[in-house]
Amino acid sequence: MNIFLLISIALLFTYFLGKFLEKAHIPWIFASLLFGVGLAVYNPFEIITSSGAFNFLAQLGMYFLLFIVGFEINIKKLKHQGKFIIKVSTFTLLLSIVLGIFVVKYFFDVSWLVSLLVSVSFATVGEAILVPILDKLKMINTKIGQSIIGVGTIDDVVEILALLLTTLLIGSRVDNGFIIAGSLIILSLLTFGFTKLGNQGHKFHFSNIQTLFFIIIAVFFFFIGVGEIADAAPLAALLAGVSLQTFISDKRLELIDDEIKSVTYGIFAPIFFLWIGLSIDVQALQSNFLVILAIVVVSALAKIIASVLARGKNMNVRESVLLGIGLSVRFSTGIVIVKIFLDSGFIDERLYSTIIASSVVFTLLVPFVFSKLLNNWKKHISIE
Repeated sequence: MNIFLLISIALLFTYFLGKFLEKAHIPWIFASLLFGVGLAVYNPFEIITSSGAFNFLAQLGMYFLLFIVGFEINIKKLKHQGKFIIKVSTFTLLLSIVLGIFVVKYFFDVSWLVSLLVSVSFATVGEAILVPILDKLKMINTKIGQSIIGVGTIDDVVEILALLLTTLLIGSRVDNGFIIAGSLIILSLLTFGFTKLGNQGHKFHFSNIQTLFFIIIAVFFFFIGVGEIADAAPLAALLAGVSLQTFISDKRLELIDDEIKSVTYGIFAPIFFLWIGLSIDVQALQSNFLVILAIVVVSALAKIIASVLARGKNMNVRESVLLGIGLSVRFSTGIVIVKIFLDSGFIDERLYSTIIASSVVFTLLVPFVFSKLLNNWKKHISIE
């Protein structure tokens, strides 16, 4: 067995199992995580999965996922978000983070700063998981649908800040502060430069999509290379997406978006989620069932209570409960943050495995519960 055969098996497993998962409104790529969890129990490919080549491909998957997050942040749209969405975002983020801090601190006895950053994973919204369901149920253009997407967009900005703090915390362990500061300054200048040149981006003409894709990948790797100097490659990947999204014209952006997603979800993202699953300590999950249950309950209640409190005259109680349940779905950048913490030694496998397990529970339950309640409450839900 070699790495190419393992990747082939992983991709085929993800494809075929993913077909069944999609019928239950669960994202197909989730199958790759399940394959990784299976290998965490029994791994006949341990030599391969612990190799430098496999880790490199998995990290590329992480960088591409972060790049897509940045690439899909619409800065102009963020400036025009409604007061209601901003209010809901503020309530859900604050309540989720505050409760998350105390849960992490109480059960795992880590520092307050690490508790804060880890609790961001409780607050993050994997809105991409619910979008296909909203589309199928014709709910995307309703108040609930637009609120979920809007809160998820604002949530992306919070994830950037959390990733920045994580980068600074990890970077503090590196001796050469001048090199770190210099590389972060370069990243900041590059991002600022691309965003300021956004209005001039249409002047740069590319003969075809292949050329544009080539340039984007070159810039993407340049950002990562600069970020690597300061142990800030994940942040650099995200900033590369933000920078190029503002620089490329909207027409070209639509054409290139599918190309980037095809490379990411077709090759690298499944390897990354396989890597995530492999990192889980199955024995820790068995001994921490009550902790996982506590995290799930606290996180869900925080989202639902915050949505009800923030609803005002915009939604009735049932609509706000549905909104809170929808916002509970995770499986986003928060997973990347806790993975970085694990690799840097800030958290142990017990805490990491518990957080991933709670994310798995939400990913499995939220689409089902959301669809069920939506069907039961149709008479009370506004479709405007």
